[in-house]
Amino acid sequence: MGLSHLDGKGQARMVDVGHKPPTQRQATARGKVLLNPQVLELIAQGGLPKGDALAVARIAGIQAAKRTPELIPLCHPLPISAVSLDLTPQADGVLIEATVKTTAPTGVEMEALTAVSVAALALYDMIKSMQRDAVIEGIWLVAKSGGKSGTYTRK
Repeated sequence: MGLSHLDGKGQARMVDVGHKPPTQRQATARGKVLLNPQVLELIAQGGLPKGDALAVARIAGIQAAKRTPELIPLCHPLPISAVSLDLTPQADGVLIEATVKTTAPTGVEMEALTAVSVAALALYDMIKSMQRDAVIEGIWLVAKSGGKSGTYTRK
């Protein structure tokens, strides 16, 4: 199987999706920011000096999903119909989950992954003065649906 982002000479190219029919597509990605209990408590109490870290991270993730083609060189601009971003404090950090939807000829996996990545970076920015050793851990595709390849769910 050849790589779709390479031409016959092995050079990078944007895949032509013009012949593909638009279908409903959805992708969900997750990641985590590991934090110490003191920072988690400040987040829960709304006591961070910079303000509401979860709200800032949520907006950053939504904005990032919409701007993915500006950040990832070979991604197509897509008409995104919805982006949801959930940031859930847990015992060891904040779990970030993004779901992106579109009706288009190509999928939104990169948009979901970008949303999680940028939300994690924004969260780090909000807490870095109190915990420089916070860790952004594993960003992964959870599921995708739509298109020729059908449904994928991570095991």
